[in-house]
Amino acid sequence: MTTTISMPQLGETVTEGTILRWAKQVGDAISQGEVVLEISTDKVDTEIPSPVSGVMLEILVPEGETVEVGRDLCVVGDHGGSVQEETPAPEMAESPPDVSPPDAEAEPSAPRGEQPHLPPTAVAAGRPGRSRRLSPVVRRLVRQHGIDLDLIAGTGEGGRVTRRDVEAYLEGGAQPVAAEPSEETPPAAPAPVAPPGEEERVDLSRLRVRIGENMIRSRQTAAHVWTSVEVDFEPIAEVRSAHKARFRREEGFSLTYLPFVCRAVMDALRAHPVVNSSFYLEDRKAVYHSRIDLGIAVDLDQQGLVVVTIRDADNLRLVGLARRIRHLSTAARNRQLGPDQMTGSTFTITNPGPFDSFLSAPIINVPNVAILSTDTVAKRPVVVTTADGRDALAIRHIGYLGFSWDHRAFDGSTAVLFLQRVKNNLETWDWEQELR
Repeated sequence: MTTTISMPQLGETVTEGTILRWAKQVGDAISQGEVVLEISTDKVDTEIPSPVSGVMLEILVPEGETVEVGRDLCVVGDHGGSVQEETPAPEMAESPPDVSPPDAEAEPSAPRGEQPHLPPTAVAAGRPGRSRRLSPVVRRLVRQHGIDLDLIAGTGEGGRVTRRDVEAYLEGGAQPVAAEPSEETPPAAPAPVAPPGEEERVDLSRLRVRIGENMIRSRQTAAHVWTSVEVDFEPIAEVRSAHKARFRREEGFSLTYLPFVCRAVMDALRAHPVVNSSFYLEDRKAVYHSRIDLGIAVDLDQQGLVVVTIRDADNLRLVGLARRIRHLSTAARNRQLGPDQMTGSTFTITNPGPFDSFLSAPIINVPNVAILSTDTVAKRPVVVTTADGRDALAIRHIGYLGFSWDHRAFDGSTAVLFLQRVKNNLETWDWEQELR
């Protein structure tokens, strides 16, 4: 009896993946839950664990090959052909660990770099009885931060060092340890410095390549049109000022403008469902989504951009949205998200405001038909009408919303009405009651 591991469905819209690396080779012993291979999709890199204990009997797909969902990848069994502890194969290599609720300005986190892998059986020297096995994630962290494994107490089976052990070590303020040259290996010569004016050529990361491909596909597919509107955020600024100390004390992060915008957008999407749709011209079909799965673009420390997905966002009030934005953006920056948390959005919001942007025209996250940009809210002089009907100058918190939409799916009247609905919600809702 044997078990065949197949390419899993890593998200609603993911149809294929590329085999990056086999962590096990034919003849290697495998424990249930141990990582067998690493797969890259157009959304995320994922480790695939074994659903059973046994021995790798056959590898069916070589590294570097792209395969469709459901394709057989390898065969696991014992030397006699039977397997032990068989359980259904999980969809992801690792469940994202619990993360404290995130901070709101949801501008995303840093992507995985492409680094050479350490040997699969990296040894933690000087620790008798300690497990020699390290997961690819742990090896990557150890390599990137120059960590001496002797300084970390492993909490895994057999003293194995886990990702949480490494992250706890780093969060404790530990500094990377530089390896000392051995007597047999002379110190490495310093890297040559390029003469002034000489170009530097670097390989693109997988994330950068995926972003490039997706952006080109979007521009070639959707008929992009951009519309903007000015919003008076003064009522929201007053509510934030009144509640900011209590909110930070209770939630552990700041209350920003982003969850207010998200809350206002949920109502506008219900009023204009075509904006919460997907468009497929080749099939002559539009899909109107009954759920609002809100995508939030997160900046990965200027190394890339990912979209995290808040499922059923219209069921959340202001504080719930703020918590989910914080949680998912923090998890994205810490590389702790699974594919299902980074796919399947029905509408997207991008938030360049924290970088002091004025007006932005974002690229649509196809097959979404629109994307909203929230830019910086700043004090500006504006003309207001006083109670007695006179015009006067006032200092108000003013911001701009940029709206890129697909003219194939709807027309300008819908775009403007949608934006006006969001604007009116932001300027007139009783936001105080949302924070009581």
